[in-house]
Amino acid sequence: MSRLSIIVPAFNEEELLPRTLNHLRASLQSAGIEADLIVTDNNSTDRTAAIAREFGAEVVFEPVNQIARARNAGAARARGEHLIFLDADTLVAPETLRQAVDALRTGEVSGGGALVCGDTPFTGFAAWLVAFWTWISRTRQLPAGSFVFCRREAFEAVGGFDESVYAGEEVWFAIRLKRWGKERGLRFHLIEHPPVLTSSRKAAMFGSWQLFLQFLIVAFVPAATRSRRLCWVWYHRPDRRGLWGSVGKVTSDPFRP
Repeated sequence: MSRLSIIVPAFNEEELLPRTLNHLRASLQSAGIEADLIVTDNNSTDRTAAIAREFGAEVVFEPVNQIARARNAGAARARGEHLIFLDADTLVAPETLRQAVDALRTGEVSGGGALVCGDTPFTGFAAWLVAFWTWISRTRQLPAGSFVFCRREAFEAVGGFDESVYAGEEVWFAIRLKRWGKERGLRFHLIEHPPVLTSSRKAAMFGSWQLFLQFLIVAFVPAATRSRRLCWVWYHRPDRRGLWGSVGKVTSDPFRP
């Protein structure tokens, strides 16, 4: 049986990382899957690394605050032939994990991902943006960065995630992965149900006009993704005091009807 490594990039995630790792552990147990767990501490200033170790994860330190570097640093330490990248604010159901692992073990896929929903309902422009991304994801077979899986040989062959960009790296990664797979008769597998649940915190942190402006910049000036400053939604966090009482709080199993 092929070895599986799960990589969780994390920057100052002491609030949500325990929830993610607790749920991941329960999902792995429910699905009957064994995996190595690696958390990349992306230069955090809080208890992110300590919390990861409390959950038994191997902690890798990446000093440059960039999601692509964090994912690549974790993958470099991974020992599995199969890799799963899970964001630190994302919950994955046992069935989604099972589908990803089963797809990889068939030897017929290069990699894949899953559709994504919010852990609480999105409103305003954020709701439109998620719906728009879901349409793109389905029609173009592209994964959200919240949950991506692949064969290690494919990851290494395409050079991992592009470290020249600060956002959208999962899209370029998937395009290269699909191209590599197509040349070898391998398909790309997008899991539609159940989707992964990601935190709706950005919708609470930023107003609709800010999200709209970020969307316009990335959509019409793709080169802007090479600037950390111009990708502020991904890298800037407003004062979060009092925010976490209503954001990202899931008290029951969100995958039960």
